[in-house]
Amino acid sequence: MMRRRSFITLLGGAAAWPLAARAQQAAPIVAFISGRSAGDDANYGAAFRNGLSETGTIAGQGATVEYHWLDGRYDQLPAIMADLVHRRVAVITTVVAPAAHAAKAATATIPIVFGVGEDPVSTGLVASLAHPGGNATGINFFNVEAVAKQLFLLHELVPKATRVAVLVNPANAQSTVQAASDAARTLGLEIRALEASTSREIDATFAALERERVDALLIAPDSFLSSRRVQFTILAANKGIPAVGIGRDAVEIGLLMNYGTDLIDTYRQVGIYAGQILKGARPADLPVIQATKFELAINLITAKALGLEVPASLLAIADEVIE
Repeated sequence: MMRRRSFITLLGGAAAWPLAARAQQAAPIVAFISGRSAGDDANYGAAFRNGLSETGTIAGQGATVEYHWLDGRYDQLPAIMADLVHRRVAVITTVVAPAAHAAKAATATIPIVFGVGEDPVSTGLVASLAHPGGNATGINFFNVEAVAKQLFLLHELVPKATRVAVLVNPANAQSTVQAASDAARTLGLEIRALEASTSREIDATFAALERERVDALLIAPDSFLSSRRVQFTILAANKGIPAVGIGRDAVEIGLLMNYGTDLIDTYRQVGIYAGQILKGARPADLPVIQATKFELAINLITAKALGLEVPASLLAIADEVIE
């Protein structure tokens, strides 16, 4: 039996209300859908709640935030969305593209606040960035563009690498392989596309990298893959493979490098929009925000272990350097 709700957190001091008052004034439900596990998403969930609080939601109306942790099981989305629509939750929020599209397919009336890496106009989530026009709005954080930029940075950091694997979760592949392939042509690199959606498949990926003598690995943005950063870090270290991607958190524990959007800020922005909708704003009137905060993180300890010398040009632009 599918466990649809891992747990529910009450905001706005609801736990202290008298039972009679709670019965008369039920707090609106905000569904928060994450591709990660509950334990892995604590910082991002906190950022989302901070965004809500910035709108006065906690101190004012209050809200019940209902968490759904997918842990990479995107096949659960149709059933989750059907349940949320049936119960007429106040807002559906998510920072994972498959969930945003599943929500859009499930309802044309319940407000949706998303964070997605691809252009939400071309993928049909909104009519335009300035005027979304329907029941959905949110943040575009340019994952596809970040993948291309990350490949350029990887080439600068590991100039001898000529064969680079790009690993994607097939359930959330977006256009990352195409973006990497286009960038690779400019750089004269050979791209090998690989897929993994389970921990076992991640292990198999590293066996394939060794077998095919791939020089480096770029892990595409995905909540599930990010949640397996410890596994990636250990495997990359054991195999001696330069591996980049899946967030600053991964670099802090030993992955070589990452370039991408500040996801903490993205989750906060999603929380702000959810709070504004609870106060009466319409998604159609809230323009899609385009992310402007990007980070470059480099782990010098890992670089040294791999025999790499980090160019001064990269160190000069890095936001975080692990020494």
